[in-house]
Amino acid sequence: MKEPKKSIIDSNQMQIDWDISIPMDDGLELKADIFQPIIPGKYPVLLSYGPYAKGLPFQEGYPSAWQKMVSEHPDVPHGSSNQYQNWEVVDPEKWVPDGYICVRVDSRGCGNSPGYVSHFSERETLDFYQCIEWAGVQSWSNGKVGLSGVSYYGINQWQVASLQPPHLAAMCIWEGATDFYRDMSHHGGILSTFWANWYDMQVKTVQYGLGERGPKNPVTGELACGNITLSDEDLTENRCHFGDEILAHPFDDQYHQIRSAAWEKIKTPFLSAGNWGGQGLHLRGNSESFIRSATQQKWLEMHGLEHWTHFYTDYGIAIQKQFFNFFLKGEKNGWDKEPPVRLQIRHINRFEERKESNWPIDRTQWTRFYLHSIDQSISLNSDQTQSKISFNAQGDGLTFISSPLEEETEITGPMAAKLWVSSDTEDADLFLVLRLLTPDLREVTFAGAIDPHTPIAQGWLRTSHRELDPILSKPYRPYHRHVSCQPLTPGEVVEADIELWPSSIVAPKGYRLALSVRGKDYIFAEKTGLKLSNFKNELLGCGPFLHNDPRDRTTSTYSGNTTIHFGENRQCYLLLPIIPKVQ
Repeated sequence: MKEPKKSIIDSNQMQIDWDISIPMDDGLELKADIFQPIIPGKYPVLLSYGPYAKGLPFQEGYPSAWQKMVSEHPDVPHGSSNQYQNWEVVDPEKWVPDGYICVRVDSRGCGNSPGYVSHFSERETLDFYQCIEWAGVQSWSNGKVGLSGVSYYGINQWQVASLQPPHLAAMCIWEGATDFYRDMSHHGGILSTFWANWYDMQVKTVQYGLGERGPKNPVTGELACGNITLSDEDLTENRCHFGDEILAHPFDDQYHQIRSAAWEKIKTPFLSAGNWGGQGLHLRGNSESFIRSATQQKWLEMHGLEHWTHFYTDYGIAIQKQFFNFFLKGEKNGWDKEPPVRLQIRHINRFEERKESNWPIDRTQWTRFYLHSIDQSISLNSDQTQSKISFNAQGDGLTFISSPLEEETEITGPMAAKLWVSSDTEDADLFLVLRLLTPDLREVTFAGAIDPHTPIAQGWLRTSHRELDPILSKPYRPYHRHVSCQPLTPGEVVEADIELWPSSIVAPKGYRLALSVRGKDYIFAEKTGLKLSNFKNELLGCGPFLHNDPRDRTTSTYSGNTTIHFGENRQCYLLLPIIPKVQ
């Protein structure tokens, strides 16, 4: 067996061990890179486990994201050679000098780790567990392992924490979803095509066995995806058909549940960091984790800007280090006195930090804005008029607009809507968009996690999935069971409660709120020319989080007209979390 290549980086006071083997219980060996101080000792461990190939630098694998981040946030590259930067995991040059060991593990079947690729499966979660326990008993470990990372490296933390590894001491989940069905694969019951496209662009390109056809680690010169080069046929045999698997499970069955958090089993202290613009993948999970997890030691942070940015900025690193220093090093640094909620409240041109004691915010004024059929407005007054409005079931739909706001208004928290709908067919997909308009009715959009033109909030519901869980549902967060289909009878009017994902905006005086009820994904512009190197589609307002698979939205079922009904007993409204000004 080839010996792992070791090198001492004197200028960074860091020893690097490349491709260390971590044995699994089935005989497979996963590969890890270990970055540690050159001074011998026992240190806390920051571990990440994921599929993006530890030997592929951020700059090479995701050049457009890297260039945008470092050009707009010079604190990110400052103080580092950046040669060990990897996508969505910590930069060891900013952690090892502070007395941490960083362990990066290539997940099974990806990068330098052999095996069969099956994302978020029981096998992957067990692998992750065993990596944590391996790291916790090494001679250089103080026995406390922390988990850190963005997106995939956050999502799988919830799953492994549900297994309660003894050496797991703390977790930082940066924009990591929690519910594989509701957050990730089926929004309101409607299939998201994100995962199928992600698989093509970000996993198949770094699968183990690409060998000479794959990237090289520019630091070591070694192949990043294994020393063997397999045929396309063999590569296909060694991976799941992820998009097709998800399509084959249209309800919240065991396939989704084993890939989701088990809230009652999560006892590990954690910091959950969400992004107001994380519509379509993250954000909802960060919010749900704070509300539902069993541990009492939990903190929620919410920010804006791009999906990956604040994990690497001085702002984000300072929060992470205070958290991990407290739980992994035992430093008495006041973290335990920190309010449990830290919010970057979003204005149209800035963010203002505010700390709160709870989420949703305790002083929230839950306010109904009623939809009116005659003039397509929304207001605080209910509409008693019996009427209806129809729209193309796969079209741009209807938009209801408020009067100019009489004062500056903060909306921060989860949201919901109630509609009374009917369809020409046996089903209807509803796409809801909360928007902000200037006094002259131009839309204001915001930097989303992926897309630069993101509305305030979005929500989705497949009407045949309208059944609610009576225990888990809240007025501000309807919780749908998604275990069976309740087809519509054409023309039958049904009650539909729609969850809109949490958000934050301070709307200026004179601006207007608008609610669009559509039959397809939100579109900011028909053409923007904006693309990122790791996504297939042009960024038109929803980023890569689209719902356009014709196998899921068949023309025969999801066409014709959708109708919204109004009347004394059919009040349609939007429920918003209005936050009063602190006196």
